[in-house]
Amino acid sequence: MRLLFYLLMLLSCVGTAQSFDVQGHRGCRGLEPENTIPAFLKALELGVSTLELDVVLSQDQQVVVSHDWYFNPRLTTKPDGTPLSRTEAKTLRLDQMSYDRIKRYDVGLRGNAAFPEQNPKAAYKPLLSEVIEIVDAYAGQHQLPLPQYSIEIKTNAHTSAEIMCRRVAQLLTIPAERFCIQSFDVAVLQYWKAQQEAGTFPNNTLSLLVIRKGLKRSLEKLGFRPDIFSPEYRFISKRTVRNAHALGIRVIPWTVNERRTMLHLQQLGVDGLITDYPNRFKK
Repeated sequence: MRLLFYLLMLLSCVGTAQSFDVQGHRGCRGLEPENTIPAFLKALELGVSTLELDVVLSQDQQVVVSHDWYFNPRLTTKPDGTPLSRTEAKTLRLDQMSYDRIKRYDVGLRGNAAFPEQNPKAAYKPLLSEVIEIVDAYAGQHQLPLPQYSIEIKTNAHTSAEIMCRRVAQLLTIPAERFCIQSFDVAVLQYWKAQQEAGTFPNNTLSLLVIRKGLKRSLEKLGFRPDIFSPEYRFISKRTVRNAHALGIRVIPWTVNERRTMLHLQQLGVDGLITDYPNRFKK
């Protein structure tokens, strides 16, 4: 009888581990240049279930995988091989550049001083469609599970939630359950939800990103219950997790990089986590 009890406990732990959603932040920023093809492929090799990434829009309306609407001068090399200066960076807004021009700038060779384990290499800002095509093909060739994609939609003063959402939705041609749309901008999620209810957008998972705001205040501002509540990990408690689960909302905090914190959050009952170091969770 005791043996049966321990066997059931073991099976329960295995099931929990398999359902826990480990998301590679910007691919795996701690190990490879962020939001680049090498980062997404490395994350896939490390066994992440979801690739987390950010998107903006170029001047010619291409959906570009990038956290910022500009080139980071600390990471970027110009087409002529010289480092990009801060002064020059101010003149290079992605929404004012064609994608052909954007692709000529390297964002991986200089590495990232904030992530000393990152492997510097030549890399550019890819298109969302390119990432999906290459990653899915790589998974098939290496007999790896097809990942889910958690796409953070960015907006700015010149590019509205409606424009961003419509351009992204046009690219999501594979099953809806493989895509999560996330944003700090509630207008993005509100617009996507309205289009889902109208039947014009697929029923993708929706995730609300927040920093210091609590669950109740965040839901009041959003106006509906998202599938996922994604707060910064420092502002999460067991009560937050319990209240979210009572509403049928999963909790996936960001950006969790220390093993001890990963374990603590699992003990709180979160449903997954977003990390720059998927290898640390694996260990």
